[in-house]
Amino acid sequence: MSITSNLSHGKSPIEAINAGKVPAILPTSNQLHVLLVAARYFPYMGGVETHVYEIGRRLADAGVHVTILTTDPSGRLPIEEESNNIHIHRVRSWPGNKDYYFAPGIYRFITRGRWDLVHCQGYHTLVAPLTLLAAWRANIPYVLTFHSGGHSSCLRNALRGLQWMLLRPLLQRAQKLISVSKFEAEFFREQLRLPAEPFVVIPNGAHLPQVSELTETTTREPDDNSLIVSVGRLERYKGHHRLIAALPKVREQVPNARLLILGAGPYESALWKLAKKLGVADRIEIRAVPGRDRHAMAEILSRAALVALLSEYESQGIAVMEALALRRPVLVADTSGLREFADRGLARPVALKSTPGEIAAEVVRQIEEPLIPTPVQLPTWDECAANLLALYQSVTQRSLCVS
Repeated sequence: MSITSNLSHGKSPIEAINAGKVPAILPTSNQLHVLLVAARYFPYMGGVETHVYEIGRRLADAGVHVTILTTDPSGRLPIEEESNNIHIHRVRSWPGNKDYYFAPGIYRFITRGRWDLVHCQGYHTLVAPLTLLAAWRANIPYVLTFHSGGHSSCLRNALRGLQWMLLRPLLQRAQKLISVSKFEAEFFREQLRLPAEPFVVIPNGAHLPQVSELTETTTREPDDNSLIVSVGRLERYKGHHRLIAALPKVREQVPNARLLILGAGPYESALWKLAKKLGVADRIEIRAVPGRDRHAMAEILSRAALVALLSEYESQGIAVMEALALRRPVLVADTSGLREFADRGLARPVALKSTPGEIAAEVVRQIEEPLIPTPVQLPTWDECAANLLALYQSVTQRSLCVS
């Protein structure tokens, strides 16, 4: 049985809001009270953080009472915060220098609250079992979006199977299991040995301001026609090192080629060490862009001669979709959810185990003979939020009063 999105495509509350037919916030008596639970949220950056930000504010605009429950390993962020008509609550997590996110406060917050629905964002930390267990014990309907990704730790990757089996009883009780791509849905259905019925595919959105919408201060650098951009957290599995290793060969044919790596994380020192060893450190820049600064990301990607994502595993690849939305040539690793872009003719693929010379050849090819697909209908964050709202209403058997 194939797994597809089975949500209604009729007129949604979000579409009505965009048409100016309903207020941004409906009366409390009509509101769905939804708790979005994520291990991390802004100011931390990443794909899940972006997803929660984009759909959270749209759901709030559609009349949903949205609370975001997240963790703070540092203990320095505000416990309570209001942003975009959303209430944000942070609890401490331990240890402060690891990504386990053991946060017992999550259980207490969920069981003491009154929620129509709990939506767990991500499965790969200790936040997920605490969230699902608390919702089940409190008899609150819950759904989960996998947001699966790779990991640089061989031990963590080896333990994933055990993790899935331990989570399986709680996942079986979920009202819906949400995937961001067909690949991800089929992968977890097979791994968890669950029927297709609870799975639904709701892709992430792909929206950045178009070049014409950017500020007049936007300027192009002299060698933007040879700028390679690699986007993603600085982890080994993200594949930034593959582009660094290929850069000397790339420069033999594109002398002005330079590599901009956008991200932050623990692998930065190793990337610089490799760049210095290969003598290309002066042609590389590594920096992060705040997740909320979509204009800055759009400015950078719009100048790229090539956007590359050579990650070992991506459930979908928001950075790829954003680059495609700006009509930039894209090179992806031929693996996981990234393969879907290549299969649709939207990006050129390169085998994950390619040599630096083989990667360089594909980089040069995509710069000199760029594959830029004709305008293609990519999913939007409005559609993502509208589909989630339809799912919430189906699960809770509640509707917003939209006239």
